[in-house]
Amino acid sequence: MLDICRERLGDVDTLAEVIDVVKTSARALMGAAGATVVLREDDTCFYADEDSIAPLWKGQRFPISDCISGWAMLHARPAVIPDIYADDRIPHELYRPTFVVALAMVPIGLPTPRGAIGAYWARRWEPDDADVEALQQLADAAAAALDRVGFDEAPWAPNFALSAQSSNPT
Repeated sequence: MLDICRERLGDVDTLAEVIDVVKTSARALMGAAGATVVLREDDTCFYADEDSIAPLWKGQRFPISDCISGWAMLHARPAVIPDIYADDRIPHELYRPTFVVALAMVPIGLPTPRGAIGAYWARRWEPDDADVEALQQLADAAAAALDRVGFDEAPWAPNFALSAQSSNPT
C-alpha cells in the first residue's frame, strides 16, 4: 500500500493534490478513524486538511508550542500517544469535543520539518513500530512531493518559504 501512496504522490502537480493524497493515504495506511495534514507557518501549525469520521481542526491555526503536531515538528520525531488524556503534551480542552482517544504524529521533511501527518483513533491504541515507520515513510514521500510542487498556491506561501529556510528544530 505504501508503494501505491508513493506512486500517487509522484503523479500530483499541486499542493492541494499532495494534501489530498496524504490525508487519505495516512488514514487507510494506519486503519485510523481520522488523519490530518498539518503545515508549518512560521510559529504556528496550520491544519490544512483532514479525512475523518468527524470534524477536527481543519483550517485552524495553533501555536507550534501548544500542539502535538508542533511538538513533532520541533523535535523532528514521531509522537505516539495511546491515551491522549494521559499525556501532558496534549491540549485536552481542544480534544474533549472530538472522538480522538489515541494518535500518532510524524514530521514531514527532515531534518527541518515543514509539517506533520497525524493519525487518530477513537479508542485507546498504540500503533507498532512498523506502523509508525510506514507513516514516517509516507511523510518522507510527502516531503519530496512538496519540494517538487512547492507552496505557491498556499495563502501563506511568501512567509512559509522564509520560515522553512530559517527554522531550527530543537
